[in-house]
Amino acid sequence: MWGLANFCGVDIITYCLMGNHIHILMRTSPAEGLSDGEIWRRILKHYGRKETWVQSVDESMRRTGTMDRGMRKLMLARMGDVSQFMRELKQRFSNWYNKRNSRFGTLWAERFKSVLVEDSSEALRTVSMYIDLNPVRAGIVDDPKEYRFCGYAEAVAGLKAARRGILDYHGSGSWRKAHAEYRCTMMVYAGAANSEDKVALNRDRILEVLRRGGHLDPGEVLRLRVRYFSDGVVFGSRSFVDGVFEEFRDRFGSKRKTGARSMRGIGSTFGDLTTIRDLQLEPIT
Repeated sequence: MWGLANFCGVDIITYCLMGNHIHILMRTSPAEGLSDGEIWRRILKHYGRKETWVQSVDESMRRTGTMDRGMRKLMLARMGDVSQFMRELKQRFSNWYNKRNSRFGTLWAERFKSVLVEDSSEALRTVSMYIDLNPVRAGIVDDPKEYRFCGYAEAVAGLKAARRGILDYHGSGSWRKAHAEYRCTMMVYAGAANSEDKVALNRDRILEVLRRGGHLDPGEVLRLRVRYFSDGVVFGSRSFVDGVFEEFRDRFGSKRKTGARSMRGIGSTFGDLTTIRDLQLEPIT
């Protein structure tokens, strides 16, 4: 995932690989303006020089300093695009899994589900906590740092790529400061299950984390397992959601005047964050 993300120009904010599904929070950037040199750098880092086609591109770059237009177009089609990234990631994982377990055939049941998240500190932090706490909710561990297949655990272990997300939306250059704030907020976040089949952290466990450096009121517990994170389609501030609505106005009925919808059933838990879908049936599962 990390290698493919570097090649595609995708920033992984965090992720969590569970037994039957995966969550990935990512940021993409347009690839059209990339220079031939940058595309070539990514190809070398991702593929090395063993492949025949790579050697051909290498020869062209050394001889003319430019990349064949057809090859450039082919490479750009795989960069800066969520669908292309997920298609290749799932394909590579399937090949690895099938080989490891002596099986063949399709591994993933259906196409991935995507939600557009506003690139703001509040929205990114909230969705990150939802993702990092998956193994806690499933009762696998009582602390996400103990689950090796998630972005938070890799960040705690020292992987710089995994730390960038937390440092980014906390607006701090200090990992110690950003991590302390994120950890305290996340542990409070895990204090309510909101579902009989999900696990909530023990209050004493939360208080223990807070006493070690947190400044949050244990009563400020964010609800978890909310459908808006997986079915909301667009998630963020009212102005952000309305902006997306206006951009894709033709995809909504003529009677609809605005895009942003308040999230039902959760009061003021998430402040002024809204969604573009009005989930009326069991928004909290």
